[in-house]
Amino acid sequence: MPLLGHPAPEFTATAIVNGKVDHQFSLDRFRGQYVVLFFYPDDFSSVCTPEVHAFQERLTDFESRDAVLVGCSTNSADIHKRFLSTPKTDGGAEGVTYPLIADTNRMVSDRFGTLNGQFDYDEYGRLTATSDLTCHRGTFILDKEGVILHQSYNFAPLGRDIDNVLRELDAIRRLQIDGQVCMPNWKG
Repeated sequence: MPLLGHPAPEFTATAIVNGKVDHQFSLDRFRGQYVVLFFYPDDFSSVCTPEVHAFQERLTDFESRDAVLVGCSTNSADIHKRFLSTPKTDGGAEGVTYPLIADTNRMVSDRFGTLNGQFDYDEYGRLTATSDLTCHRGTFILDKEGVILHQSYNFAPLGRDIDNVLRELDAIRRLQIDGQVCMPNWKG
């Protein structure tokens, strides 16, 4: 589902923000900043946990580019809280400070095209599933107006290259700030 060049789908969801549950989380609060929204399949998993930490380790690189990080999975807020309070050595995400969306109703994942599993919609437009539903790894970079200028997907077992995500953010900023295009293999 190509979202490039369009405003990001609107949503209000539950998220863990600064260690607290926020039932009214939306990306609107970040207007005026770039947003890197990434979807991942599951807390406490062999690829996702190191990836969540890898984003955290580069948080200052994103912040120095006037960007915020937001993670999203279909785990509940309670699982996210447990994940965020479990030490890294025990497979948790203790020390991660950016928001994590708890997309338990799968609305955010569906709107961004990352929902993975067997599902359909009933005559009332309600999502019905015949399998477990998780997220594909999806990465979206929104500009300061909330328009999606980068969209990519990874197969679940393939973690992202954070340097590449930063390169895409740099390319977007270069285009928007200086009006310069980015040639293949360009590095910021």
